[in-house]
Amino acid sequence: MDSATQTRFGIVGSGWRGEFFLRLARLLPERLRVTGVVTRTESRGAAVTAAWDVPTFRTTAELLAHERPDFVIVSVPWSATPDVTRELVVARVPVLAETPPAPDLTGLRALWADVGGSDLVQVAEQYLLMPGHAARLALVRAGVLGEPTSVQISSTHLYHAVSLIRGLLGVGFDAAEVSARAFVAPLADPLSPSGWSGDDTPRQLSTTLATIDFGGRMGLYDFTDNQWWNPLRGRRLVVRGSLGELVDDRVVRLLDPTTPVESSLVRRQTGLDLNLEGLDLKHISFDGDVVYRNPFVGSGMSDDDIAVADIVVRAGAWAREEGPAPYPLAEACQDHLISLAIGESVRTGQAVTTTAETWAR
Repeated sequence: MDSATQTRFGIVGSGWRGEFFLRLARLLPERLRVTGVVTRTESRGAAVTAAWDVPTFRTTAELLAHERPDFVIVSVPWSATPDVTRELVVARVPVLAETPPAPDLTGLRALWADVGGSDLVQVAEQYLLMPGHAARLALVRAGVLGEPTSVQISSTHLYHAVSLIRGLLGVGFDAAEVSARAFVAPLADPLSPSGWSGDDTPRQLSTTLATIDFGGRMGLYDFTDNQWWNPLRGRRLVVRGSLGELVDDRVVRLLDPTTPVESSLVRRQTGLDLNLEGLDLKHISFDGDVVYRNPFVGSGMSDDDIAVADIVVRAGAWAREEGPAPYPLAEACQDHLISLAIGESVRTGQAVTTTAETWAR
């Protein structure tokens, strides 16, 4: 991938998530450029233009006629994502759809039937590209833990968590038996996307626990309402393998049959204490080897911003036939298939077994 190539993309939708991409384009003008945004109304379009200095349009046809982008990001409500995706595929435009690509199993099957064979749809599932997770995935794929056998995650929700579990285990489209339960308990919840509430009164919040059995390999899912924002709940990731275990950034493994050793993933994070290089992630190393390099050194971006920018750049390379597919529609459909099974198991109190879907072929 040529790091100097500017990726040009349009956006359908101007909500909170769409503004993520506008903000990243502003931060990385040499790497990313927004060709235009489709909004429902002229008044909203005028507000977007005033805030972000990009042209806006009422239809995708107008967006494409103005300037043909490398691809278009579909960042609209779940219910609208499939129809906008179909519209763009009919126009033979590569798509990067937000997660999930359709709201329910019926919608996933219908969307795949309509556009799955086009090879024009990727999904903006960025979690495996987050620096820490990318470094952990590199260790797993290098065989540091031997054969990966289980992943335990308490961090993010549903399809995002499933993406991490499937990616770290390498299970592909294997059938899965899902058993899930939800438990309610009091917990203060002082922070949300709107900011600090100033209220530390405990609320009744739900925690969902699920086991996902892939037949010899398994995932354990643990998520509490608003865990992304709540500072009173930490994040944990455990990957167990036949020769060792990774817990967050610590790894234990066998050096030889009688010598277990411990190592750590180490971030080179500048701008802390008296370091004057500026606040930035440079790389992540393991036992002296760099296992992850920040593709946007000097930007000072958060890990999530790095991951989102990375999948946008990768989508641009894919659309220009300069790189591999970053996250194909089939993968995202499988993630949501399993996340829907978690919800069904909670509702029914019964185990749910997924079957092979058409996208698994």
